[in-house]
Amino acid sequence: MDWLLVPFEVSFVERALWAGLLVSAICALAGTWVVLRGMAFLTDAMSHGMLPGVAIASVLGGDLLLGAALSAGAMAAGVSVLDRSRWLSRDTGIGLLFVGMLATGVIVVSHSRSFAVDLTGFLFGDVLAVTDGDLVRLAVALVVAVVVSAAAYRPFLALTFDPRKAHTLGMRPRLAGLLMTGLVTLAMVMCFQIVGTLLVFGLLIAPPAAATLWANRVPLVMAGAAGFGAASTALGLLASWHWGTAAGASIAATSVALFFLSALLAALRNRRRALITRSEAVEKEVEPVA
Repeated sequence: MDWLLVPFEVSFVERALWAGLLVSAICALAGTWVVLRGMAFLTDAMSHGMLPGVAIASVLGGDLLLGAALSAGAMAAGVSVLDRSRWLSRDTGIGLLFVGMLATGVIVVSHSRSFAVDLTGFLFGDVLAVTDGDLVRLAVALVVAVVVSAAAYRPFLALTFDPRKAHTLGMRPRLAGLLMTGLVTLAMVMCFQIVGTLLVFGLLIAPPAAATLWANRVPLVMAGAAGFGAASTALGLLASWHWGTAAGASIAATSVALFFLSALLAALRNRRRALITRSEAVEKEVEPVA
């Protein structure tokens, strides 16, 4: 069992594990709504939309977290404005903002001598360089995410499954949509500097998608997503330690692999249920012989 426990006895790997668990919990809360509402494209666009702010902050020597927050906020505001347009579809508006923000970020970073390093850090982060301060910030972000998710649970639920009913019940679906976008933005901004946008996006999508195959209630999906994310973190760090692979990318790849494994097992389960149902139907049709 040494191969399983020894890596986590190293201090920086232990901190990486705790960081991954906190990120998994935050992403489970936000990512469940992303998956249920079909917001994957918007989330991907917003994750790359942080690049201009990060690039400008890096060039000016400012706070990368503040730059990412301002850029993500601008991206969210742009999506909100274009979403009201009658002559432009939502996907088209998001696509235009996505390309524009990403291109702007690349142009800014390309003037820096550390272009490749900065872009690599932005995409993949450095989960093995997590500090105690990073863990505290992630813990605070998790508390905020829990409070927002609990306080806005009913409006989020109504907005996800029946926006018209949400409006009829006076749940202010537009405000709920802004809060949901803010929750996703919080997850991306607070986690990208530690694990990179690739891992954040992976944990926002793959674990909740895997959990929806086994749960039919939103709280259970969130709990399952947190479990899948935690497993992805532990297994990814083990793979990184023993095989010498990049930690962040290993965690992201593991989360996707667990989704496909979950999908396969769910398909086998559904097939078994169908066979049992069919067998029971046949038995009912056949009358017992006296």
